Amino acid sequence: MGSLQTVLPFKLAATDESLTAHSGLALVGEYLWAMGVAGLIDHELPRPGSAAGYEPSAHVLPLILMLAGGGRRLEDLRILRNDEGLRALVQLEDMPSSDATGDWLRRMDAQALAVNESESNGSAGLGRVNRSVFRRLLRQDNLTSYTLDIDATQIVAEKREAHYTYKGEKGYMPMVGHIAETGAIVGYEFREGNAAPAARKLEFMQACERNMPKERKITAVRADSAAYQATIFNWCEETGKVFAIGADQDAAVKMAIKAIPEGDWKTFRDGEIAETVHCMNKTNKAFRLIVMRRPGDRDLFEEQSPWRYHAIASNRENEAAAATMEWYSKRGDHSENRIKELKIGFGMDYMPCGTFAANAVFFSIGVLTYNLYLGFRSDGLGSGWERSQVRTVRWRLFQTAGKIVRHGRRVYLKISAAMLDTFSAIRERCALVMQEGAVPETS
Repeated sequence: MGSLQTVLPFKLAATDESLTAHSGLALVGEYLWAMGVAGLIDHELPRPGSAAGYEPSAHVLPLILMLAGGGRRLEDLRILRNDEGLRALVQLEDMPSSDATGDWLRRMDAQALAVNESESNGSAGLGRVNRSVFRRLLRQDNLTSYTLDIDATQIVAEKREAHYTYKGEKGYMPMVGHIAETGAIVGYEFREGNAAPAARKLEFMQACERNMPKERKITAVRADSAAYQATIFNWCEETGKVFAIGADQDAAVKMAIKAIPEGDWKTFRDGEIAETVHCMNKTNKAFRLIVMRRPGDRDLFEEQSPWRYHAIASNRENEAAAATMEWYSKRGDHSENRIKELKIGFGMDYMPCGTFAANAVFFSIGVLTYNLYLGFRSDGLGSGWERSQVRTVRWRLFQTAGKIVRHGRRVYLKISAAMLDTFSAIRERCALVMQEGAVPETS
């Protein structure tokens, strides 16, 4: 029987040449070496129990490259392990199997301690690695004050030990804190799915603040209604922070909204806006209650109302209610969209292990990959890439085909002439990163 006719007129043939479909990931690998990430990981994480074991970085670096390249599951490490050319470029000649890395994640159960020195579960060592990388990223700007955006996000995971979230699905509910001005993750806490959204919010904010370098300060906080707590408001006032936090529409807030005179409402977006002064039983100071209403049916006051209401609490002064609401609304991009990038862009919407602690370690590595990508985009890619999502960079850069050629002791990466200048410029910028100094070790 003859071979079937193909649609397009080309033939297939095998080659023994060393090829890679992901030569752009070698640039990420070069950035990791320039930052000294491997040494930091080996310093902070538990060493292998025997001389034959792999160093922690031998597990973590492939995971970073896999997640940056678009892999999502531990099985995807096999693609990297089989790519001998790419591994030669990034000096990962001796790489564990995906099964060995999975076993390593599960062994980290015994090392499950607090991330960010809070009561949450995760890897303390990776928490310190993330803190060091985050502080290193802040070197590239001249700011001294920053805005903290925090939010929780659901990760659906049909694991035997996972708990149901308030949304009715099994999984986890990690808390993530972003710096609005840079996009970097300053703190995170991997939480059980049944963790109350309002639990330990103040402790989480304080942990984020401890992760800041001494000369850099968090001076503003934005959060949803889970942070509508007197202790948080008092902490912000005592430490000189401005805040805008979603308000719980409890009975007291509903009464305050109902007491706003009709003449105070002004047109805003597709509805109206007004404000009043409000306080809670344990707040030390009254705050602004800024309310936006839109047409719609909602049983707000135990009766049919022609309006749907959204309220925020804030201590920002000397500006119109509309300006404060606009500032609060920016957290949609600064927090929610960045969490979406962490989950979808870097595979954190899937957890590979059956235990909470092992998945906490995996999530820590995902956060590390996200922050390192931001550094690579800023320090390595340069202008024109400032707002590029990782999927765009994968298509335009990482998925560049290359041929690895060895002459004597030298290794050459051959790529298309169209990409040569781009690769060369990125490598030069990575060399400058190394000259500035690796990520400092933490005590």
